[in-house]
Amino acid sequence: MKNILVAAGLLLVATSASARDDVLELSVADAMANAKVSQAVGDGVQFYFGGQSHDTVKQTFGEWSTNKKTNAFGKSDEFACQWAFAGALKTLKQRAIKEGGNAVINIRSNYKNNLTSSDTHFKCGAGNVIAGVALIGDVVKL
Repeated sequence: MKNILVAAGLLLVATSASARDDVLELSVADAMANAKVSQAVGDGVQFYFGGQSHDTVKQTFGEWSTNKKTNAFGKSDEFACQWAFAGALKTLKQRAIKEGGNAVINIRSNYKNNLTSSDTHFKCGAGNVIAGVALIGDVVKL
């Protein structure tokens, strides 16, 4: 009986430890300064976060969202979040190209459907095994 109680206690601790879901606010500039991130995102589409100023919009193709996850096992929260951020931007970039746009403006974080806007930061959910970034923005031609 004692062994069963110890095993149940260990299982409870392991379950709660694996359920970590920290919400981080990280710098867009720091993420883009990471060579792996900027290389993964590539060129060809401009990104404007929050209320950052941009050239006049000539055509709008709609609002699009992305929700990217990455394996965070063995990685720092910051790197895992930056890598998920790269995936989210790459998805928005691909959508912009597909629609005929050259920019994504008004990019906001949408972690767990909690929309937040910042010119300089994005939100990321970091757990023991998975990190995720959800973004939403307007695909346009400038």
